[in-house]
Amino acid sequence: MKLEHSSRKLTRIFWLSISLLILYQCTKEGANVGKLDRSFKGTPDSTHFSPFYDVTTFAKADLTPDVNDKIEARGVQSVIKEYCGVGTCHGGPIAPKLSTYAEIRNYTVAGEPLQSKLWNLITTNDLDAAMPPVHAGHELSLTDKTILYNWIKNGAKENPGLEDFRPAAIKIINNGCTSANCHSVGTATGNWAKSGLVPGLTASDTSQFVLTRSNGVTVYTILKEPLRSKVWQAYKDSVRRYYMDTLANASWRPYKTFSTPVNKSSVRGSLDSYDDILLDISYPKSNRSVTSVVYTSPEGNKYYVRSNPLNSTSSLISRIDSTLVLANPATGVFASKHQGDMSYGDGGINSSEIALIKSWYFADPNVPVVWKYGLDGNGIFKYTKSGNIIKSK
Repeated sequence: MKLEHSSRKLTRIFWLSISLLILYQCTKEGANVGKLDRSFKGTPDSTHFSPFYDVTTFAKADLTPDVNDKIEARGVQSVIKEYCGVGTCHGGPIAPKLSTYAEIRNYTVAGEPLQSKLWNLITTNDLDAAMPPVHAGHELSLTDKTILYNWIKNGAKENPGLEDFRPAAIKIINNGCTSANCHSVGTATGNWAKSGLVPGLTASDTSQFVLTRSNGVTVYTILKEPLRSKVWQAYKDSVRRYYMDTLANASWRPYKTFSTPVNKSSVRGSLDSYDDILLDISYPKSNRSVTSVVYTSPEGNKYYVRSNPLNSTSSLISRIDSTLVLANPATGVFASKHQGDMSYGDGGINSSEIALIKSWYFADPNVPVVWKYGLDGNGIFKYTKSGNIIKSK
């Protein structure tokens, strides 16, 4: 009898211990409350590419998608799986499973993160409602919260669109291509200042950037604000006005170029902003800045700017993606080999970033159709591996 009594007592103690452990683990009070703050800090980074799936294939990829055709980036599905899909939670006995697009989408209001149950559950400081549960001890990182926020804000789509591609692609170009020795507006306008093409300069209007390499030192002149923006905007206005009607607006033909002999040294055109990038796409620098005289005015002024912006063997996309060759939009003749190396042999910009830039380029209505598919829609970009041409349909 004593043995049986002791056994019952031990059993009661065991279950009491289990109950206390569960109560401790699930409690929303005590030390956890004082230390935990799940609210989202700061402003969500809209340039962070935030798809649903981890792999997105470029819509106009080669016949067999190859290098530079796939965007690989952590997506919403992986975020939810890590924090919610564990075996003791939604990956186990707790419904819903939250493993499919439909299940996760059901907890969002497209375009409205703050009205979405999913967002509120992961950012609330009501610890009785918070998910994942407090006792899980695995808090969402700022980056993962940003992915969820951007995905909902951009429409909570199963497959990303322009809203997702454009901010991320422009950031890649801005960050990767606009250093002072590359596609910088400061260097471009500074070179004009150094060459005497900006009247009324004072010493305080410019500064210098010294680039030291193993093969020598290069000193760049940088035009400072506010003059920099005024000079650059005036140049862009002149370019657009001239190419709108080269006969009626002949007087707007730009004199400033980016290379010798107009300048003392050759530099690259600016890609500092979305507007700069669109300018470069619509009117390639290879036409806006050549090294031989294209036109001499009746007054004897010499200009180094071609009149037909489509008569070009260079484009933004073909300079970035080495798997593509360009057909001259004016003649329809394809190049025999890849020309241009903006991404340093696809090494400075990785293959996922190239695929993302291409996805933005072909989705953006502000990129002229002629610079996507040519004058007849039959395509101006060809994959070198397969010969497949990117066409409008």
